[in-house]
Amino acid sequence: MWLNMAFLNSVVMGNSIKNYLLFITILLIGLLFKKICSRFLGTLSFKIFGGFGTGSNATVFVTLLLKPIELLITCLISYLAINQLNYPLNEVIFSRQRIANKVISYYEITAINIIDKIFVFLFILSTFWLLLRILDFTAHVFMHKATRNESKIGEQMVPFIHELGKIIIIIIGVFIIIGTVFELNITTLVAGLGVGSLAIGLGARSIFENLFGTFTIFADKPFIVGDNVRIDKYEGTIEKVGFRSTLLRTIDKTLVVIPNSKMSNDLLENLTLRNLRRVKFNVGLQYDTAAATMLSISKDIEAYINKHAVTNNESLVHFDSFGDSALNLQVLYYIEVIDYIQYSHIREEINYQIMNIVALHNASFAFPSQTVYYKELDKPPTLE
Repeated sequence: MWLNMAFLNSVVMGNSIKNYLLFITILLIGLLFKKICSRFLGTLSFKIFGGFGTGSNATVFVTLLLKPIELLITCLISYLAINQLNYPLNEVIFSRQRIANKVISYYEITAINIIDKIFVFLFILSTFWLLLRILDFTAHVFMHKATRNESKIGEQMVPFIHELGKIIIIIIGVFIIIGTVFELNITTLVAGLGVGSLAIGLGARSIFENLFGTFTIFADKPFIVGDNVRIDKYEGTIEKVGFRSTLLRTIDKTLVVIPNSKMSNDLLENLTLRNLRRVKFNVGLQYDTAAATMLSISKDIEAYINKHAVTNNESLVHFDSFGDSALNLQVLYYIEVIDYIQYSHIREEINYQIMNIVALHNASFAFPSQTVYYKELDKPPTLE
């Protein structure tokens, strides 16, 4: 027994055999049960949040928390294992002599000081990573509930609050790391930034303009996610209102990123809020078409459109003008369908029927043409 204790207390390279065994045991056991512990803690956390996340998948929550919990457990295990050793943790790796008021002092950094800083940094990093993943799950739950609600406001608010919350958490984490790991005075640092506040303000001007535009969009609600809008030369469906910009899916299925400052300041048409779509065009008939025939064609077109199931029965078809190559009938009507694809099919159906009506009256559509008249001039008298 005495020999065993003596063996365990024997020192090799500055550490006892006992310390080496504790170091290896803690490291192996910790790494062996790291995944088990992280999954257990993730599942336990889901049970705590179970009432809040009703209808959500526990696998999603555990998957989100798995990596940050593993990092946190690895940091704790590694730090606990390393602290079982004495050498070379207490060795000085950096020293500096200071002279202040003729008093000499020494500033030294040991290996354990650096390890402590690294541990604190990784601990804070994993903690705030965990908070970000919990925020992701919270946004996932609220988005799940918002999609089941008929109102689209929730789908618009959740991504914005999610992004805003992430920015706040990251900023707080950075300041805590600066103050704890690097031991800098946050108040002095912020005051020092005031020297360059003008340059920073000019650089961040667009950021604040877009942020103000975002708040304006949420306050005035000119549109919500899913609305069909037209702004500048773009027309499409709102997919997402983010912290800085809005995503617009155009008719061509391209994705356009528009700054929120432009969305709130420029002239914007919300096509979803209109209850009708207007159709206006001219039908050009040949110049040899009789007036009675044109009148019959216009009345038949107007009657057909008024009887259509999705028009508002207020169509107007009349003789509009004498064109360069045609007699123009102007057709004006409204379709009570907002969806673009359905609107296109209905307009196509009416156009085909207009062609049939013109053909039934034995009339023809005009096309650009010119008629040239020749006249032979009298020969000038000749001198004999």
